[in-house]
Amino acid sequence: MKLITVSGPPSSGKTSVLTHAIKTLITGSQKVGVVKFDCLTTDDDKLFQALDIPVKVGLSGNVCPDHYFVSNIEDCIQWGRTQSLDFLISESAGLCNRCSPHVTGVLAVCVIDNLMGINTPKKIGPMLKYADIVIITRGDIVSQAEREVFAFKVRQTNPKAKILQVNGITGQGAAELASLFYDAKDLVTLNGGKLRFSMPAALCSYCLGETKIGRDFQLGNIRKIKV
Repeated sequence: MKLITVSGPPSSGKTSVLTHAIKTLITGSQKVGVVKFDCLTTDDDKLFQALDIPVKVGLSGNVCPDHYFVSNIEDCIQWGRTQSLDFLISESAGLCNRCSPHVTGVLAVCVIDNLMGINTPKKIGPMLKYADIVIITRGDIVSQAEREVFAFKVRQTNPKAKILQVNGITGQGAAELASLFYDAKDLVTLNGGKLRFSMPAALCSYCLGETKIGRDFQLGNIRKIKV
């Protein structure tokens, strides 16, 4: 079974792009399953279910999405094996632009869109910098010059990644993305595997449920601004 991790800021078009890519894989007689990671709620599973494929949903709630992903991805792999999947795709939103860790040896995809602003690529962090494939969406809304400049900014942030322009509405470019999924390595387990980058630091008093503001209530891993 091949595992692909897909991340990106909320509403960047991840699910739309994936549904088109999955349709291509299914047409090629591949059995595909999806695990959707989110924080509070999601309806994206219904879109995947409409493709008649196995889907699991994981909601992190008040737990850091990064930590929740790492704590559960191995169980998801074993679930995928019970489903006899050829491809298991995990989709997670980088809610703080620092989240959604990529795993060494696992094909990693990051989805961003042209409307985010010209300097957005350098603000996103590891989920873009350590991706193998960067998908840029909503190119039909901006000019050719804007597409080229945005792609150049992505290239500056991640020189090694393959960059694709994909239309989440029409599906243009999704077939090429699906073809790249075949490059993912087959795996049986991630037990003992390693993240490409460390997760966000914890633990502070607010992680433990503190709600009061002020220095007297701040304990643990705290970073202060210089004033």
